[in-house]
Amino acid sequence: QVQLVESGGGLVHSGESLRLSCAASRSIFSLYAMGWYRQGPGQQRELVATFTAGDTTIYADSVKGRFTLSRDNAKNTVHLQMSSLKPEDTAVYYCNAQIVESRTLRDYWGQGTRVTVSS
Repeated sequence: QVQLVESGGGLVHSGESLRLSCAASRSIFSLYAMGWYRQGPGQQRELVATFTAGDTTIYADSVKGRFTLSRDNAKNTVHLQMSSLKPEDTAVYYCNAQIVESRTLRDYWGQGTRVTVSS
């Protein structure tokens, strides 16, 4: 298991930046994947960015070039630096970790942090 604690959401204006952080209760190296998803009003949860096994980083097309995912291994923390924010980035952002348990990939989620981008 893993517990995820998120921080950094808030209200910003279009074009501004914001950084989200997610601290895991165990070593990042023990996780299959760790990253961020989001769910906008009336929308399904979607991938924003994630580190996967093998040190691969995946970004949603809608955030490429604007968002950067990084990690602090010593603090078991990942950061999502969001720049040039747009109103369509408004959503609840969820930290996600995936762990292989009994040969099954299991998802763990943070409580969510709200990001609101005003035009």
